[in-house]
Amino acid sequence: MTDAMTETDSDHRGAEAAMDFAPITRETLSAQIRDRLLERITSGALEPGARVPSERSLSEQFGVARTSVREAMQGLLSLGVVVRRGNRSYVAERLPDVSFDQVDDRKQFVQQLFETRRLLEVPMIELAAIRATDDERREISELADGFSADMTLAAFRELDRQFHTALSSACGNPLLVEVYGKVMARLFRSEGLESLLSDEANSAEVDKIVGDAAEQHGRLAAAVADGDVEQAAAEGVAHLQAVERSLIDRLV
Repeated sequence: MTDAMTETDSDHRGAEAAMDFAPITRETLSAQIRDRLLERITSGALEPGARVPSERSLSEQFGVARTSVREAMQGLLSLGVVVRRGNRSYVAERLPDVSFDQVDDRKQFVQQLFETRRLLEVPMIELAAIRATDDERREISELADGFSADMTLAAFRELDRQFHTALSSACGNPLLVEVYGKVMARLFRSEGLESLLSDEANSAEVDKIVGDAAEQHGRLAAAVADGDVEQAAAEGVAHLQAVERSLIDRLV
């Protein structure tokens, strides 16, 4: 029994040594690690039932911190292609019907939605910086002050809706406001986006999105309040791009 266990452990170590990965160099670390591991799993290089290299081993091979590997593994666990046995990870014996198309469909929608938002929202922000009344500028600033890094996702999404609605209304063009309202309705009714935000594997990144957005809203509101058209547009673009990149590149 002992000899068999020793031989098995040796085989596992040999498999880990043979499973080499090139270092990761781009920013979206956990997503890239997850994608590379999933590629090995779906191609059969890591067979069903095989032990996944340890967190430490993967960290060294990819050249990243162990937290990035941990986040990637959480994504694979969420997809059902990896299972935990004790403190070790194994490829699932029966792989689910996993396809990046399923994930990409949600993210493709997010990409299309934010492309539409940029085309509509940035000009509306510029108009708001020019046309907003004193009361509207005050309301936008007060709503921005309500954001905080520790607020719940539900509270954030509700305040986010109110903030962007107030911002759009201040542009002074009812037709633009109506069109934009339909886009935002799609955003807040999207099941795909909801599943991305509520996935347990994404909780740390969602918390970061909430914290970063609180600061971004503050800078945007200040620019509108000051009537600084150029700065307001720049803050609007930066905010939308930051949220889009987080949703597409960092959520699983």
